[in-house]
Amino acid sequence: MTMKPLRVAVLGIGWWSDVLADACKRSDLFDIATCFTRSPDKRAAFAAKYGCAQAESYDAILKDSSIEAIINTTPNNIHLETTREAAAAGKHVFLDKPIANTVAEGLEIARVCAKAGVVLALGYQRRRESHFRWIKAEIDAGRFGKLVQAEGNISRDRLGKIDLSSWRYQAAGMPGGVMLQIGIHYVDVLEFLMGPVKRVSGMSNRLVLPGDNPDVANLILEHENGAISNLTASYASASEYYMMNIYGKEASAYYDPFNGLRHLKRGETKATPVKTETNDAIREELDEFVHCIRNGGKPETGGEWASRNLAVIKAGVRSAREGRAIDVADVLAGEE
Repeated sequence: MTMKPLRVAVLGIGWWSDVLADACKRSDLFDIATCFTRSPDKRAAFAAKYGCAQAESYDAILKDSSIEAIINTTPNNIHLETTREAAAAGKHVFLDKPIANTVAEGLEIARVCAKAGVVLALGYQRRRESHFRWIKAEIDAGRFGKLVQAEGNISRDRLGKIDLSSWRYQAAGMPGGVMLQIGIHYVDVLEFLMGPVKRVSGMSNRLVLPGDNPDVANLILEHENGAISNLTASYASASEYYMMNIYGKEASAYYDPFNGLRHLKRGETKATPVKTETNDAIREELDEFVHCIRNGGKPETGGEWASRNLAVIKAGVRSAREGRAIDVADVLAGEE
């Protein structure tokens, strides 16, 4: 049976709103009906590109009963305000990560959506990449044995490529710098594969980029199962690079974009390449959002999960500031 396309409004127009809108266009489950941002020029350009209307205000979107959901790419510090209003209007919300700038606000976002009975999904597309899905399936099948360690790196070159007036690169708008903005993707992947993190040690610095926010950061993550992960994030590297190595007692897996996915079983001396098809991870997370609305169910990355990921980052920020390991439970309890 053909599923009725979800009629959505895009709120907050920037480069990532276009990425999400492009993914909506690759799907047959979306109807981009309208958009709103405070800049008339950005609003007009988006409307022309995607063939949608321009709303005069966010309030006009909320009052439009034909709009079923909001795709929200506004700055982190207004996620709570904009999502609370959407939930009160009965509109589902697809929210770009991170869920908020504080754990308290993240948990409140989750609460108001649950109370209103609307679906809240967070944009964590990295976990959906086919190489990570393959590793997850092997872990769940027991073929990795006891998980013991992981290494992750997510790096980009941003020197000369950033707008210092953007909230994304300022401490006020993105407290935690590079680790909050892109490192949180791999916090999600590590908790997805290795299990919840209970304690964090962090270090960060600003080495290359101008401004007031860290451009390099490192987290040592102790998982609840005892495994230890190391995660690095950088905006100061020579090029774009991603890496994830997962170590179990019976098998290990290694991924990077240049060499693809490799797999090594205990007793073997050479890793074997694993062929995985490139998948449309962003479209898949958006399609899941629609399926949850139409058919029930919960998104893989909802509000409580996203608040937990945020708590890991905030624990790292606090650890870097105080020079000691921080329990994630303390951050979730309000000690940021």
